[in-house]
Amino acid sequence: MHEYSIVQALLEQCEHHAAANGASAVTKVVVKIGQYSGVEPHLLEVAFDTFKEHTVCSGAHFVMNLQPLVVECRSCGVRSTLERPHYLCPLCGSGDVRVDEGEEMYLMTLEMDG
Repeated sequence: MHEYSIVQALLEQCEHHAAANGASAVTKVVVKIGQYSGVEPHLLEVAFDTFKEHTVCSGAHFVMNLQPLVVECRSCGVRSTLERPHYLCPLCGSGDVRVDEGEEMYLMTLEMDG
């Protein structure tokens, strides 16, 4: 389950940011997860709750914002949100699309206490 290694890296980022800002605790962690990132949100949440103990995030609230798949068609220039990952422009049917969002995971916000 790669969610455990993702959470370990996330907690390391939180520790780094807390130390850099002189914070003793992180109270809230907000991440953005693309629906097609390969990350299972429920498993990520379980992993976070399991591994956050004994870190600056031990009392942190974990918030996940799910990002749908957004593509831009190189043929007609239309930017679209896709309901399923078929990677075809819904307007012109072209397969020449660039993925803009939905395949990544980002740490968006940390709330910290001194």
